[in-house]
Amino acid sequence: MFMKELRVALFTGNYNHIEDGVSLTLNRWVKFLEDQGVPVLVFGPTIKEPALDHNGRLVSLPSIRMPVSGRGEYRVASGISQKAEQELENFAPTLIHIATPDLGGFRALRWAQKNGVQVVGSYHTHFTSYLKYYGLTPIEFIAWRYLSWFYNSLTQVYVPSRSMIEELEEHGFDPGMKIWARGVNTTLFSPEKRDLKWRRENGFDDDDIVVTFVSRLVWEKELATYRDAVQRVASRNKKVKPLVVGDGPAKAELQEQIPEAHYTGFLGGEDLAKAYASSDVFLFPSHTETFGNVTLEAMSCGLPCLVAD
Repeated sequence: MFMKELRVALFTGNYNHIEDGVSLTLNRWVKFLEDQGVPVLVFGPTIKEPALDHNGRLVSLPSIRMPVSGRGEYRVASGISQKAEQELENFAPTLIHIATPDLGGFRALRWAQKNGVQVVGSYHTHFTSYLKYYGLTPIEFIAWRYLSWFYNSLTQVYVPSRSMIEELEEHGFDPGMKIWARGVNTTLFSPEKRDLKWRRENGFDDDDIVVTFVSRLVWEKELATYRDAVQRVASRNKKVKPLVVGDGPAKAELQEQIPEAHYTGFLGGEDLAKAYASSDVFLFPSHTETFGNVTLEAMSCGLPCLVAD
């Protein structure tokens, strides 16, 4: 009965204009809700040529390019337009879910409070961990103050891991956060997808040790650590070969720094599963993850994983 009465408005900073872990997670969630007969209306920034075909109905929010060097492909919601607010009122949600604490999320919070609608949120992006990469460490204290105030204003907060809950509580988040567990398609991501032909076609010998990195290619994913580690090991064992799967603003510079690596560009679905399973080691040293779906996918494909603590 409750599920039939539920009407969810989702506010997010990225739903279809960039294909990353957050947008994929939210799209899967919206599909699940709609498959259960739950009406969902999504609000977020849009562009003319989105990176993925999204699930559900998406209402565009006014937005600007992220004002940070090297991240202009991301959009930041600058509020809620009058048209979008009318869409929200017409939809008459019984629950608002905020996935991004930007100005769009802030306005959604205020609207929910004004109209007596329950509002919950999820913590997907470890915002403060990005600051050092853009020379913004001095504002870390202010960022934590805003984030803790914002999320403490919600009825419930969902976080992807226990370690993330512990860190957030250390910075003033109220206890009571719940884990939104992640899953993986073990039929798609399987050791059975290993393909020697694929390895050979991509320049790897059968006895090479392929050390793979899968992510959006931005420096805050600790690409420098991957570069240094794989080159150091390769200097001692010539059979060690780097494989980089993904795309992003750091790709050209990374290709200059690791010219010996094989770069596939963005892969998804069966192609991504084959790349994982045809590798030998997964190296993912990023400290900016709240969860890291790629690690779960690599493990599902049978790879030993070396990751940041």
